[in-house]
Amino acid sequence: MVERIQVQSSSPFEIYHILNSLEKVAEITVEAELFLPPGEGPFGCVIALHGSMGWAEHHQDHINGWLKDGLAVCKVNSFSSRSIDNTVDDQLTVTHAMMIVDAFRTREMLAQDPRIGKIGVTGWSLGGTVALYSAWAPVIEILGKSFDAHLPFYPAAHLRPEIKDWSDAPMLILHGDADDWTPIHFVESLLPQLPNTTLQVYSGAHHSFDSQKKFTLLPRAVHLNKRTARIAQNGYMSGELFLGIRWPLNKRWQRRWVIRILRNRGAHVEGNPTARSDALVRAKEFLTKQLS
Repeated sequence: MVERIQVQSSSPFEIYHILNSLEKVAEITVEAELFLPPGEGPFGCVIALHGSMGWAEHHQDHINGWLKDGLAVCKVNSFSSRSIDNTVDDQLTVTHAMMIVDAFRTREMLAQDPRIGKIGVTGWSLGGTVALYSAWAPVIEILGKSFDAHLPFYPAAHLRPEIKDWSDAPMLILHGDADDWTPIHFVESLLPQLPNTTLQVYSGAHHSFDSQKKFTLLPRAVHLNKRTARIAQNGYMSGELFLGIRWPLNKRWQRRWVIRILRNRGAHVEGNPTARSDALVRAKEFLTKQLS
């Protein structure tokens, strides 16, 4: 059973704008699809967010398993609602900040539905970044109540907040150590400040390891390398370029300029049968335990 719902959200470019000027950001209606398992509920519910390539077959493989286990799933269409197909070549048209607001606004709507109980958040790649940083306390304070569980698949974990305050809701991060799009070292270095978090590492697995994709190079994909982005206590974002010089990252032209200068292009995707099989089971068991 699927119900199409409309969520009133907005499109802040960066987390800086969520923290400092969200009320000035124009609103947008985001479409979402709520899938309900058989029965009357209340059901534990998973808010799901796609990656830079949009919705894919392996996302639905997970969703089908969650539904079969009695969880509701709400797929948020952050790209199509903004008339965007994908952001592989340009990460600036629909950002993680926009999708974070989409996730919290969807949670707010679902929390009013008597058929819905606990609510978790999951996502792949770009959506995984949302599932990760939606646990950061300053964002929660602005956007509403915390999620009951977080399940990021291979997130971009390059943001480094000066305020190290996070939700203690359980988090499971699934990542491959051969990922050259959103490298795992960012997650590993962030892990010490994340309470109640487990990192599952898949040896030799690339980005999209839970898919059935063949080994493929995406030559124009904007990838991460070694640099992190700092989020100051006032939300101001910046990154170190060269020789200690920091560059602001709060505006679209500033981010675009950095992408051109650093030339971080090219990344691989590949399904990994062993990792895929484990992730389908591990993710389902985690969500069922935390949300049922």
